[in-house]
This record gives sequence, structure tokens and C-alpha cells, in this order.
Amino acid sequence: MHPSTVTEPTPQAAPDDPETVIAAERARIDALDARIVALVRERMEVSETIQRVRIKSGGRRVHLAREMEILDHYSGELGSAGRDLAMTLLRLCRGH
Repeated sequence: MHPSTVTEPTPQAAPDDPETVIAAERARIDALDARIVALVRERMEVSETIQRVRIKSGGRRVHLAREMEILDHYSGELGSAGRDLAMTLLRLCRGH
């Protein structure tokens, strides 16, 4: 075979190449974020159902004791930032 017709293999990035690792981990984060958004939307739907049933049966839309349980749970698992996250979720799920 003539040397000019030989194709050199394309160099592959090493698995520990920083750019490869970063790209792969960013792809994982993007996939996780998509799952989180889907779960938040699902949580919003479930919360809406609960609120609708509670109101129909004469209760209030928001159950403050339950919200405190949720805040405590997130805070216990994730610290003060977890409490902030729980507050955001509760705001999203309270409806209008």
C-alpha cells in the first residue's frame, strides 16, 4: 500500500481527558435536570388533585402542618438550602 493512501486513525480522547469528563458529566446533569423537571411537574399535578379534593370536601387549599413536615424533611436531608428548595416546590405546587 502506498503511504499516501494510508489513513491514520483519529486520535481518541483519553477517558481521563478533562474535556471528555466534563462533557460526559454535563450530559448526565442535563439528563438529571430533565428528570427533576418531570418530577416537579408530576408533583404539581398530585398536589393539585389533593387541593381540589380538600376544597371540595370543605377544607382549605393549603395544609400548613403538612407544609412544615415537608420543610423539615428537606432541611433535615439537605440543610438550609434544602429548606429553600422545599419552599420553592411548595410555591410551585400551591397553584393560583
